[in-house]
Amino acid sequence: MGHRVAPQAGPGPAGGQRSIVHEPAPIDGLLVVDKPLGPTSMRACAAVRARLRRGGAPKGVKVGHAGTLDPLATGVLVILCGRATRACERLMATSKRYTARVDLSAFTDTDDREGTRTPVDVARPPSGADLRDALGGFVGEVLQRPPAFSAMKVGGRRAYALARKGEAVVLEPRPVTIHAIDLLSYQWPFAELDIRCGKGVYVRSLARDLGLALGTGGTLACLRRTAVGPFTIEQATPLDALPQSLAQADLLAVPGGPNEPGAVA
Repeated sequence: MGHRVAPQAGPGPAGGQRSIVHEPAPIDGLLVVDKPLGPTSMRACAAVRARLRRGGAPKGVKVGHAGTLDPLATGVLVILCGRATRACERLMATSKRYTARVDLSAFTDTDDREGTRTPVDVARPPSGADLRDALGGFVGEVLQRPPAFSAMKVGGRRAYALARKGEAVVLEPRPVTIHAIDLLSYQWPFAELDIRCGKGVYVRSLARDLGLALGTGGTLACLRRTAVGPFTIEQATPLDALPQSLAQADLLAVPGGPNEPGAVA
């Protein structure tokens, strides 16, 4: 890893020269990580920060991500390091792509498999055509109500903190954009979806609302993010496969940044 040489301050005591101080070179770049099931996005960032420190980065090196993945989700997590954290908002605004497995036989209080399950009695499971028709109603700019167990704030407090205490949480629907939803496979009660969407979409909410539209249950059983803007799962390195020591040479340039011409898709 490169280092900067701090300017000398002139002669030291008794006419001697002051020692040359080597400062770590600024960190500026990103990693495309395949987050496994279990850890939070911030825990993944902490793992990268520790590796950067072992590679010689300064103690206060900044590390962040360009869009949260829940602990139960896997896939593309773009981790920004050092100066690249300035591009966080720009990268968070890029399009996302997911593959999702939806369980239509039940609802849960968290809208995913982590919550308390409430089975739904469905006399006639919907057909594939029914499912495709319902999915079409969620494409475009739609109003979506975030899950009660989410990081949205209610009166200055996180919704999930209130929900965990048993308090009623009612979040207002907000506009989000879903570019396309393709039905990959369907065998009752599970539907596999390919979703392309903009910023702020909760796939858990989509699963819940799909069930409501069909008159079935709707729970997100599995979620994998396959792309964030130009970064795809094919580029991603499993978190546990990252080198134990990371340096500037291991990082990718931020698209649209001073070292990488062009715009983020």
